[in-house]
Amino acid sequence: MKPALQLRLHQQLTLTPQLQQAIRLLQLSQLELEAELRQIAESNPLLEFAEEVEDDEADESGGTENEYPGNETITASVPAGDEAGDDTGDWSDGGGVAETPIDFSSSGSAGSGAGMRGDDDFEPQNAAPETLQQHLLWQLNLASFNPRQHLIATVLIDALNSDGYLAEGLEPVLAALPAGFNASVEEINAVRRRLQGFDPAGVGSLDLRDCLRVQLEQFAPETPQRELALRIVDSELELLARNDTARLARRLRAGESDVTDAAVLIRSLDPRPGAALDATPVEYVAPDVYALRDGSRWRVSLNPDAQPRLGLNQHYCGLIARAHGEDASWMRGQLQEARWLIKSLESRAETLLKVAEAIVRRQSAFLDYGPEAMHPLVLREVAEEVGMHESTISRVTTRKYMHTPRGTFELKYFFSSGVSTEDGGSASATAIQAMLRKLIEAEDARKPLSDLAIAEELQRKGIQVARRTVAKYREGLRIPTSSERQRAG
Repeated sequence: MKPALQLRLHQQLTLTPQLQQAIRLLQLSQLELEAELRQIAESNPLLEFAEEVEDDEADESGGTENEYPGNETITASVPAGDEAGDDTGDWSDGGGVAETPIDFSSSGSAGSGAGMRGDDDFEPQNAAPETLQQHLLWQLNLASFNPRQHLIATVLIDALNSDGYLAEGLEPVLAALPAGFNASVEEINAVRRRLQGFDPAGVGSLDLRDCLRVQLEQFAPETPQRELALRIVDSELELLARNDTARLARRLRAGESDVTDAAVLIRSLDPRPGAALDATPVEYVAPDVYALRDGSRWRVSLNPDAQPRLGLNQHYCGLIARAHGEDASWMRGQLQEARWLIKSLESRAETLLKVAEAIVRRQSAFLDYGPEAMHPLVLREVAEEVGMHESTISRVTTRKYMHTPRGTFELKYFFSSGVSTEDGGSASATAIQAMLRKLIEAEDARKPLSDLAIAEELQRKGIQVARRTVAKYREGLRIPTSSERQRAG
């Protein structure tokens, strides 16, 4: 008996390779996009960056005539319209392929981009910052250590954490010494004591008490309240942390004014001596878009220096007409991929500009008056305004930055949930956080505002917010509790 045939109809959404590429490029940050494009350009000879063409032209100027006069790059501003060339181009015997230039820099000034670079094309290079270990080893080589002590000190320096502490104690140092070295803990500790006198003072300490004591011991003996400060560090650090001056005075049988002076001396010390030589490089953010006031309105433009200047190599395009067989097929495929990529970059730039303009229209009050004027805004609102899906808005606002007169912000910064107000409106979480910070900055240091008091003050301003919400926002801003602020004051 033959099995019966069954026909089924179903719908399935399939992403084309072009669409997948456009989505991937949209979610990349500026640096990731640059790296991605360079990797693609390395495998596709029909793609090249504008600076490569400039270098070639500089080499050929003054030499023999260029064999391929049409060898130019399509510079990469958001185009005025959708004029990326047709995917089925004609290849004539004349050479070059007709292609509409895609210039991602026209939204800015014409002189920006490559024209702003120096003629010598050198870029300034910052020297690598000196690490804590390098700083200490330099001092070690100038100190009067015998070879045995020098080796122990080298192992100690290598064991320091970023704050300058031997957080794991001396046992790991003992284990890291060569086999048969036969060093004792006492010998290692003696070398460590000498190391603590290096700059910065206190490195090589085992704990905070040890670190502070070493720094206090470097003060002259006649320093006011030095001895009292040493007593506090030795036995009363917990009371000092709680700022309980009265109990400290009773415990140490000293006057409250003397205890206060000793506490000031202790607080002038560095509890993390190694942090001053943290070699972590500072990361600078280059904005993707600019928001600048133009008369009575805000104008948004792409940063031309942040847009890739990618184009087609006209020399290789001209070779397509003379190629045959598999070579011609391969080169036409590479040309098609290059065109798709350029159109994806155009789409990315247009989408980024469109979303940034929508954000600025919604948050113009923030640009005019500051964080307290920030309006509630969610992805759905921008998606509806620009006619895109929420996931697209999420991709285009991640790791993309806008420069404004108030600073440079990630596009996601302008989105926040809302809290109801008495007049039936809503206030954004960002605006409430700005109000909270302003209230705390203006409070009496002797009587700081509690979370409940802040909530009541905000309610008097018409914002309905609970105490636990205030606590969440305060913690998000890394502001201590009222009791901790009082002790710190």
